[in-house]
Amino acid sequence: MSPFSFLSLSLSASFMAVLKLYAFFIFFFFFFLTKCLCTSTALTFSPSSSSSPPSSSDVELLLGQIKASLQGNSDNLLLSSWNSSIPLCQWRGLKWVFFDGTPLSCTDPSSPQWTNLTLYRDPALHLFSLQLPSANLTGSLPRELGVFSMLQSLYLNINSLSGTIPLELGYSSSLSDIDLGDNLLTGPLAPSIWNLCDKLVSVRLHGNSLSGSLPEPALPNSTCKNLQFLDLGSNELSGNFPEFIALFQSLKQLDLSNNKFSGSIPQSLAALNLEKLNLSHNNFSGMLPVFGESKFGEEAFEGNDPRLCGLPLKTCSGNSRLSPGAIAGLVIGFMTGVVVLASLLIGYVQNKKRKSRDESEDELEEGEEDENGVLVGGGGGGGEGKLILFQGGEHLTLEDVLNATGQVTEKTSYGTVYKAKLADGGTIALRLLREGSCKDRSSCLPVIKQLGRIRHENLVPLRAFYQGKRGEKLLIYDYLPNRSLYDLLHETKGGKPVLNWARRHKIALGIARGLAYLHTGFEVPITHGNVRSKNVLVDEFFLARLTEFGLDKIMIPAVADEIVALAKADGYKAPELQRMKKCNSRTDVYAFGILLLEILIGKKPGKNGRNSEFVDLPSMVKVAVLEETTMEVFDVEVLKGIRSPMEEGLVQALKLAMGCCAPVASVRPTMDEVVKQLEENRPRNRSALYSPAETRSGSGTPF
Repeated sequence: MSPFSFLSLSLSASFMAVLKLYAFFIFFFFFFLTKCLCTSTALTFSPSSSSSPPSSSDVELLLGQIKASLQGNSDNLLLSSWNSSIPLCQWRGLKWVFFDGTPLSCTDPSSPQWTNLTLYRDPALHLFSLQLPSANLTGSLPRELGVFSMLQSLYLNINSLSGTIPLELGYSSSLSDIDLGDNLLTGPLAPSIWNLCDKLVSVRLHGNSLSGSLPEPALPNSTCKNLQFLDLGSNELSGNFPEFIALFQSLKQLDLSNNKFSGSIPQSLAALNLEKLNLSHNNFSGMLPVFGESKFGEEAFEGNDPRLCGLPLKTCSGNSRLSPGAIAGLVIGFMTGVVVLASLLIGYVQNKKRKSRDESEDELEEGEEDENGVLVGGGGGGGEGKLILFQGGEHLTLEDVLNATGQVTEKTSYGTVYKAKLADGGTIALRLLREGSCKDRSSCLPVIKQLGRIRHENLVPLRAFYQGKRGEKLLIYDYLPNRSLYDLLHETKGGKPVLNWARRHKIALGIARGLAYLHTGFEVPITHGNVRSKNVLVDEFFLARLTEFGLDKIMIPAVADEIVALAKADGYKAPELQRMKKCNSRTDVYAFGILLLEILIGKKPGKNGRNSEFVDLPSMVKVAVLEETTMEVFDVEVLKGIRSPMEEGLVQALKLAMGCCAPVASVRPTMDEVVKQLEENRPRNRSALYSPAETRSGSGTPF
């Protein structure tokens, strides 16, 4: 062993960290000194007639190391907009501020800044936000990201970035929000990340391949006073529970699930005011902290060492007062009985599982046709997985699905949605259910088959279902290049169609008809479970189609309950709904009432903006009614061309929405009653809405 190796081994970890820190500062000191000297030389010896105006140092970094590193070996379409021949406001995924903190306004395409080609030369201009989620990035994280002096948010999630997270990222002077989730990042997390501790608000590194133990902050008792969201789930992190996290007093959400952590969970974690906790699928053991008020369900701790105990899991056994001999006798007798019983149970369970598996295999291989001829049958098998086809998906083969080239279009709590091109040029939509979110096949398949039978003009039909050999599950739909209702209501881009009352009424009626069919079209009612404007697709004829209906039935409770939490944050949750298994037609009606208010008022319900202000649409209407300013509640576009809101059905629609949002579930109307009321109060001027699609309306009458 060389003397240098011996010396490095003898140094303490903390001393080495200090040395690295000093080395980094020395590196950057000489870096900036050299840069300044070069700049000075250029100014002294270059003729003024041939020199071009200097660029912002942040712009130079972006055009140089950052762009080259993020796009890897191939040109990236989004990054191609980072070009000095294009106005700075049109560079994709970036926000800028001046040195004094004034933001560069790029919201108005008609403003001079939008077309200004010289802005990038302003040395007072600094990068404030870098946001390129789902941008097909394939390179690595450049260490120069830590150099930006005013960069606050870094969102590069849902890409294919590889390599390690550079330690230089921790030397940024202003980073507060980091999301590098769902990439291909590997290696240990550098301790320097905690250098940002006092500024950090959110750190999301979910769904990578980070390994090793989680490093402690260099400064003892660091509280990360502003950190609210820490998501390190679905990595390969190991070691004991990082106890220093219990010092983060502002933490609201903590996800360490699907890692390799072991040991006990510290009691000090219960002192945090956590709103969401997920420690599932690790190797934790021992007694759980006492969180109180049954704050977290079993799903937050499932999949750990069987010795993990305490509420909400099994009760921990206490100390016994029996003698060692008596305990030994009891244990031997008990174990003998357990062995006999276990042998019988194992034989019974294995036999039952074998029969169930054989039945499922037969169903997937052979297929069947129901009394309505909707279910078509199996579409392939073998070692590559199983494909079951439904009406309209008969043309698909297993090879088609496996060889389709996909592009991510959306990520939801249920999984990732892809736009997939088939070899014959056709396009389908693939929804990859998130890992661990689906129940076992025997209980999952009947629900899938039921969803495959649903056919209604206002519901997006399920065409096929695929299960891979490793358990991956795909729901296959028609690809509909339609805009979501959320985008139509709230998007500010140009080219958006005008949403007058006639068009909004047609959309609302279509949604109501789709929900009414789910609630009454089958022997056992089907609840949607996630009614919201983002789950409504609208075509060029303003025909509305609902997506994501019934998917909660194939989810484990932990995933399904995430939808309830999201519905609460977004303002769609019925007051009585606490767990998704309690979802019913009346909770769907409440969510539809909020959606109808959103259509009428034009405002997003729930939490909005950086200050997380909660917009309560029913309360807004109540206040307007009390103050006799009801007409001021409606969106301006809704009132265009309306002479009498009462005659046009506007006021009736507002009353209907408020009835759907009644706090007491039994008072709310059914969706059939909602459809009837909307049909009775149609707008008078509907000439712009007649189309071939109208002849297929659920009521059989033209709109």
